[in-house]
Amino acid sequence: MFHPDLIYGTPLAAKIKQYSFFDYSQREALHLSADERQLFLECLYHIRSEITHPVDKHTAGIVASHIQVLLDYLTRFYERQFITRRKANSDTLARFEQALKRYYADGHGRDGLPTVNYFADVVSLTPGYFGDLVKKETGKTAQEIIALHIIGHAKERLARTSDDVGIIAYDLGFQYPQHFSRMFRRLTGSTPTQFRENIDRQ
Repeated sequence: MFHPDLIYGTPLAAKIKQYSFFDYSQREALHLSADERQLFLECLYHIRSEITHPVDKHTAGIVASHIQVLLDYLTRFYERQFITRRKANSDTLARFEQALKRYYADGHGRDGLPTVNYFADVVSLTPGYFGDLVKKETGKTAQEIIALHIIGHAKERLARTSDDVGIIAYDLGFQYPQHFSRMFRRLTGSTPTQFRENIDRQ
């Protein structure tokens, strides 16, 4: 609805990438209440008034400011929607959790590490909307939840089997065992080998 050149050099240009809803699909539409719709139309009215005014050195900055107000309102409305659509969100999270549990059970580990894009596709959402929904509902990013699941699966394998750490890493989808060890240490405070030794001692 507006050309990128319009916002270059304005505060909005620095902020524009923060509006994650630009990556949503049409099926993830924003549902407006009557009051929200009125605010939306008022923002458009102010923009239209400014662009029909004779152009001067202030025009671009003022129009960009009005666009930013409009986008900030849309952010607020989407956050409200995440709250008011809690039942639908809970269903989506439940499907995400089921897909997480099935990922390794169905033998997808050798296809690579599970990704946000993969699970967004499973629940029929764009990665952007899915990621925002998960963050609003759980306080964690989808990537953090996936990583915790991977480590939980790794702990189970390390405790239950004597499989080599490298084999476990490949089965989980890591291309290199070192990457697995780094993630494991970052999230647990110990290496896979140290974790297994502690289990054995206990």
